[in-house]
Formats: sequence, structure tokens, C-alpha cells
Amino acid sequence: MHNSPKVLIAAPVHRVLSEGLAALGYECIVHENISQNIAYELIKDCEGVVTSTRLQLDKELIDAAPLLKWIGRMGSGMEVIDLEYAAIKNIACFGSPEGNCNAVGEHALGMLLSLIRRVVWSNIEMKQGIWHRDENRGTELEGKTVGIIGCGHTGRAFAKKLQGFDCKVMAYDKYNCEEIPDPIVICKSLEQIFEEADIVSFHVPLQEDTKHYFNGKFIAQMCKPFILINTSRGAVVDTSALLHGLKEGKIIGACLDVFEQEPVTLANSGLQHIADQLIALPSVVVTPHIAGYTYEALYKMSRVLLNKIEHRH
Repeated sequence: MHNSPKVLIAAPVHRVLSEGLAALGYECIVHENISQNIAYELIKDCEGVVTSTRLQLDKELIDAAPLLKWIGRMGSGMEVIDLEYAAIKNIACFGSPEGNCNAVGEHALGMLLSLIRRVVWSNIEMKQGIWHRDENRGTELEGKTVGIIGCGHTGRAFAKKLQGFDCKVMAYDKYNCEEIPDPIVICKSLEQIFEEADIVSFHVPLQEDTKHYFNGKFIAQMCKPFILINTSRGAVVDTSALLHGLKEGKIIGACLDVFEQEPVTLANSGLQHIADQLIALPSVVVTPHIAGYTYEALYKMSRVLLNKIEHRH
């Protein structure tokens, strides 16, 4: 009797994916709250694995899975996979950034409006019985210049959300700026963003050239006081440089959905001390890595991954 090939599902997925994999003849081993150690055991006889941020599909884990033919990533951020080694082993790797880019774009806009219109801060005050009207006078997005760094699916989704606000949108991408619709201004270098941007939003993957992309030098080159948005990866931003910039007044606000170590509550003491100071500031709006984590995105990412896996078959 022929045994069904196995897939390790090591992330929350919509049933459209698990049912679709079953229809392709796979036996699904579902272990959402997996640890790296447990994965070594479970992955041994798997042909496929579906992961999010929990597992590092590094050389060691890939070597523990001699039957592995494909890896599916829920969402964007392929840094959790050793792509070079996977390629050597002829293992196909699929991401699904198309599935949660709309969610991230909406969230970035929501955080930005919550910050500049002081929605979050005045809401906290109101719940404490404090009525501060003048102190919570906001600023409008209209007429501002937004610099988007990274023009992949999420960068383009955020740009699209900004279209109705009559602000100027500029985009810079070291690797690709195709498919950028008018009236977005495509920047050949960061200089234009340094000169003009009131708001800077990061939408880049985490890799060697993007770790601490936003640092003291970046801040020093910005001509105007500005707002930072980061919904990409925590380590793209040097947290201590951000805190310093906020305290100095060079940065007037920040919207952060991601952190250098997550969850923040388990960060090392140095980073936790910095994060605690950041989070306490009225000029900072934070969320616990939920930008791309909507109910709709779970379905869309699952559907996108299934389509790519089916196409491979």
C-alpha cells in the first residue's frame, strides 16, 4: 500500500489550504505552535512544509528532511528560509506576499492617521477621564510628502491607499520599481526622500543590506522633522537610534508594528529598556506584529500558496 506524502503545516492556515493539499493527495501534519526542536522530528518524512515566522528553515533543518521538495511561506519575508541551500537541494520555495499586502497597506495607513490625528493618545486620555482638546489638535495628511522604501507588494499596496489623500507619494527600491503606477514619483536614489519626505515608510525584506537600514546616519540625512512607519521587519530599524531621534525632536513620531526582538516582553534587557521608553511616548503608536494578520489575509495567503503548489504539480 502506497503511503501518502506528508506536509508539515507549522503555521496558522485557512482550511482552503489544508483541504486543497489533502485533495492533492497529501497527509497534513498540523502543528501551529511548533518549536524548532519538535520540527526536527516531524519534518523527517515530509515532502512539503508550510511555515510563517516560527521556524527557521536553515541548513540543519533542511538536512533533517531528506524527502523535502517544497517550502511554502505564509506571507512575505523569505529570510526564514536558507534560499541558497534550498536551491542547491532543488527545493522549491514559495512566498505569498500577494495575500497580506492589502492588510499591511491598510494597517500602515490606519497607524499613520491614528498618530497624526492623535486618535490613540486622546483615546487613552478620554478613558482616564481627561478632556484635552487643544493639546490634541492634529495635522492633516493632505499636502504631505510620503517616502516609501521598498516597492514590492506591500509598498505598492500602501501607495495605493494613499492615493485619495492628496499627498505626494515617492517610492525608492534598490532592486525593482516596475509596476509603480502614476502619480507616484519613482526615486533613483534616497536623496529625494531625504530632501522632501515628511513621512518615511519601510516595506523591505530583512537581509544583510537592510539590517538597521534606518539608523543614525539615515536620520541625520533627513532634511525635515519626519514620521517613521515600519511594518516590514523589526531589525530594519535601529531602535536605539530611533529613540534618540525622537528625544532630539528630529523624528516627530513613529508607527511600529514590528520590533528587533519579538515579542517585546521577551526581548533582552537592553532592547526591552529601549522599547519600554519608546512605547511610553505619546508620539509613538505600536501594535504587536498584526499588520498582515487579518482574517481575510489568512484566507488570501492560503489561497495564493495553494495555487503555487498546485501549479508545481
